[in-house]
Amino acid sequence: MMNLPLDKKIILFDGVCNLCDSSVQFIIKHDKKDTFRFVALQSEIGLEIINHIGIDTSKIDSILLYEPGKAYYYKAQAALKIAKELGGIYTAISWFSILPNFLTNTVYDYIAKNRYKWYGKKEACMIPTPELKAKFL
Repeated sequence: MMNLPLDKKIILFDGVCNLCDSSVQFIIKHDKKDTFRFVALQSEIGLEIINHIGIDTSKIDSILLYEPGKAYYYKAQAALKIAKELGGIYTAISWFSILPNFLTNTVYDYIAKNRYKWYGKKEACMIPTPELKAKFL
């Protein structure tokens, strides 16, 4: 935990989920301010972060946004915060945060529950290319 970048927001994602992998690739492409770093939930450091912040793993099944020393968000809140950070047109997605959490999380949970069926699943976590290695913890 001592080696986490304090000036970056860390996205923990399901490393075997094709939808999550595509989402990570999308965020990397649109992260013009180099705000984010990424780590698979299943990795050693991913589990270490989850244990450090004391979150119940049954509450997260595909994404968590961690701001070291400040806060963490999961489910729809995490996705909406990430969209806001990307800026530009993606900020409009963050407007859904005015809706109650139970409503946005219901939509999020439906997608998360069906993501393997709709998008498939990998046998192992993605290995970043040398160019992207710096973005992953």
